Amino acid sequence: MRKKQSIAVIGAGLMGHGIALTLAKAGQYVTITDPTKEARASVSERMRHSMKAMGDNETTIATALKMITISGDTASAVKGADVVFEAAPEKMDLKRAIFAEVEAHAPETCILASNTSVMPITEIMQDLRIKNRALGTHWWNPPHMIPLVEVIKTPWTDLGIAQNTFDLLADAGKTPVMVEKDVPGFIGNRLQHALWREAISLVENGICDAEAVDTVIKSSFGRRLAVLGPLENADLVGTDLTLDIHNTVLADIEARQGPSPYLEKLVEDGKLGMKSGAGFRDWTEAEANDVRARVARHLNRLEGILLD
Repeated sequence: MRKKQSIAVIGAGLMGHGIALTLAKAGQYVTITDPTKEARASVSERMRHSMKAMGDNETTIATALKMITISGDTASAVKGADVVFEAAPEKMDLKRAIFAEVEAHAPETCILASNTSVMPITEIMQDLRIKNRALGTHWWNPPHMIPLVEVIKTPWTDLGIAQNTFDLLADAGKTPVMVEKDVPGFIGNRLQHALWREAISLVENGICDAEAVDTVIKSSFGRRLAVLGPLENADLVGTDLTLDIHNTVLADIEARQGPSPYLEKLVEDGKLGMKSGAGFRDWTEAEANDVRARVARHLNRLEGILLD
């Protein structure tokens, strides 16, 4: 993979700063911009803090930050770019407006990638003049620590463009997977939210409380998910046993096509999770901070194992 390419990152928030530092550490020139002055002013320090939290030494941090330029506007950021990663909030009109501006100022050979968790890439890119160089890249949060990036093709995406993006991400130390068909949620979030739908249903129907759901997952199959995917597991136990289990249990699993009324009521009542002190469970500030710290420690340990 060619180093010292010109990469533009649109958005300097949690996702954008992580994408930028990942690519800079991989030897790519990065220009990052954000419409918010405060985000631009703080992004270097936030990148430094994130790299420090990952265990990077001062030499590595300094080298990466030298590869990053902060731009005051999108037009300047994308001028001469080889690849653009958009990392704006999950709002369709905003993303489409950003790509209209990007296409007006970026080279015609530039790859255009939108980062989104669930939004259809085809809809985001539908008004572009040159659609074959556009695709989706779903980086997982936090993007500088989670290995996976889903590369999502639209019906127009050139196969070479998709492969070049895949290779760029692999060279940056990520674990890319190709999503051949653009569907809401792609692969990871469709799987994750199928689990969440059933988890909410168990609580909603009085089968157990929220703490029991989390305990069961963390203390059983969650322990092996990092090394044994569900289809590997099905092959391990046998597709015949898997079929027997499905014949018994699938008809009783939640199949509602919309959000749970239980979840809607939590939001209506202002129970928004850790940020409000209550959601499916009640949270003190200390308990919430402990969870965040526990996740960060776990991801850092995994990162160290992977590097070893």
